[in-house]
Amino acid sequence: QVRLVESGGGLVQPGGSLRLSCVTSGINFKIHTLHWHRQTPGKQRELVATINSGGSTDYSASVKGRFTVSRDNARNTVFLQMNNLNTEDTAVYYCKTWWRDRDYWGRGTQVTVAS
Repeated sequence: QVRLVESGGGLVQPGGSLRLSCVTSGINFKIHTLHWHRQTPGKQRELVATINSGGSTDYSASVKGRFTVSRDNARNTVFLQMNNLNTEDTAVYYCKTWWRDRDYWGRGTQVTVAS
């Protein structure tokens, strides 16, 4: 059974930082591309960051230079380091991977940026 479990969200002031984690199970983690998405009410889910099996990364324009995605293959975990947060980063953050013709999502973790 494939599972993805996000954690690390919370309330942070503008300019602050958070580090999200996504622990996976049921997959051969080291060969997978992992994605971070986010969603706010009334909006489509937005792709934020991607890391492939070789460690290459990609970011949306809205987070490039502020967010860093990384992975720890020994712990089957992908991370999202978020710096210099602003109110527009408020969202539920999800990790995702694709396996055997379908996407697998975690349940998400809430990030709220507010003073």
